[in-house]
Amino acid sequence: MKLTDDDFLRLVTYMKQNYGINLAKKRVLIEGRLSNMVAEMGYSDFKSYIDFALNDRTGAETIKLVNKLTTNHTFFLREPAHFDFLKETVLPYLESTVRDRDLRIWCAASSTGQEPYTLAMTIDEYFGSRKAMWDCRILATDLDTDVLRTAKAGIYSSEQLSDVPDEWIRKYFRRIDNTRYQICESIRSQVIYKQFNLMNDITYKKPYDLISCRNVMIYFDQQTKDDLIERFYDCTKNGGYLFIGHAESVSKTSRYKHVKPAIYRKME
Repeated sequence: MKLTDDDFLRLVTYMKQNYGINLAKKRVLIEGRLSNMVAEMGYSDFKSYIDFALNDRTGAETIKLVNKLTTNHTFFLREPAHFDFLKETVLPYLESTVRDRDLRIWCAASSTGQEPYTLAMTIDEYFGSRKAMWDCRILATDLDTDVLRTAKAGIYSSEQLSDVPDEWIRKYFRRIDNTRYQICESIRSQVIYKQFNLMNDITYKKPYDLISCRNVMIYFDQQTKDDLIERFYDCTKNGGYLFIGHAESVSKTSRYKHVKPAIYRKME
């Protein structure tokens, strides 16, 4: 099944205007992800399905379409230098400066959960027995409702744990069967998952000590990316940090100060 130029433009425009995602060069990807589903639903062309999805008053089919068109590649300890920096620099700084012992951490592109759980395990390892005195809960958001369900369950195959240290597997996972493991309850309870569209206004009770938004802005055009970075800056605490993906960059006009590759800081 092939997209007509009009159908392709409709989808590209819809995703860009509503979610900031630029699919202008992803025609083959769109066809590949939607063809089987559209055919199984009984449609003979994309136009009829797109009409149905974008006009579904319940919103259910629109969400299903968006879920299909978003990319969710992730794994545990991805770009490990970030987690080393978190443990060696960010957390010691926060422990010495956060007087109310309430850490404000937001993983803004959680996907299937590997990144926020890696953050939670790193924090647990750093604080050890001192953690009981701290609120270390992490807000983890994503646009895709399907991956959020997977993340909340915290169940992963043994292959998905290939980059996880054996010590962490023993400490933070419980074996379900020969091929699957689940994140232990003490770590799962530290991550709060919510659906969120990064194009929406960011509301918060207190500014964040750390925002991690890695490997999602590669799908945004420059203006969308710049606008999001500035909104992140406005809700970052003075002295707080921003982590982005190594394939991403922050504009030189940004108010953040570059610290290390893919690590930025709001200076006090």
